[in-house]
Amino acid sequence: MADDLKKNFCEETKKNFRNESKIIDGKKHAQKIKNEIKNEVAAKKINCKLAVVLVGENPASLVYINMKKKACEEVGFAFELLQLPENSSQEKILDLIEKINCDEKISCAIIQQPFPAHVDKNAILSRLSPEKDVDCLHPFNVGLAASGNGIFLPCTPAGCVTLLKREGIKIAGKRAVVVGRSDIVGKPLAMLLLAENATVTICHSRTQNLAEECRRADILIAAIGSPKFITAEMIKPGAVVIDVGVNRLDGKKICGDVDFENARQIASFITPVPGGVGPMTVATLLQNCLRTALLN
Repeated sequence: MADDLKKNFCEETKKNFRNESKIIDGKKHAQKIKNEIKNEVAAKKINCKLAVVLVGENPASLVYINMKKKACEEVGFAFELLQLPENSSQEKILDLIEKINCDEKISCAIIQQPFPAHVDKNAILSRLSPEKDVDCLHPFNVGLAASGNGIFLPCTPAGCVTLLKREGIKIAGKRAVVVGRSDIVGKPLAMLLLAENATVTICHSRTQNLAEECRRADILIAAIGSPKFITAEMIKPGAVVIDVGVNRLDGKKICGDVDFENARQIASFITPVPGGVGPMTVATLLQNCLRTALLN
């Protein structure tokens, strides 16, 4: 009986909302931001250098770092990769970070995650100077961002909010549901949405009646790290769906946390994976880098 009701709901909803969903082009919005930064860098002759610390040779990390390098080169920023062996001691990693803090030629820096198992994550993130922490992971910057007074904003959460704004989607007064409570996305994103006057609910793996909570959302953001977890019947007709997830199926094909093909028949706006939030994360990183250069 329940399966029949679910099927009827999906079919009826698809019928009413078919072809009304607009795909939000994150690449387009990110490119506009990069062009704005590039023009400002050229006009003001801004010098900015981003350093990235990588411990080990994680293949996914190397891919992300290369994306950041290309983005820096595109807007006129200098870039440097500082790589240490996987078995480097915590003391050696902290020493490298301290050198970055003292190097006036380095405007900003990222300590690429994930870290090796023997490393104290909190100690590493707390050593980088808050003034150079463009990932906004230092406890000082996390606190400022939560209070609404941050110089830097966490890249993926801020990218989501910017995407909504640039697409002309109203946030104030809307009910936003964030599925996922990570320190990098879920929690800071909830705070940023609150700052935009949304009514925010955070859901997670232990949330009861999760599908029901999701169906209440005017803006539904999936950041749970599970492929195609958000299905069509979990979406309120006409809701805006932002998919933060990046998952690999069979180690090859990339998909998000949302069942995109079915969800797009229900949502009014939806982000694809890839090509949605990802490019905006990099664009927001560049915005943070620019702020460090302007402050120095």
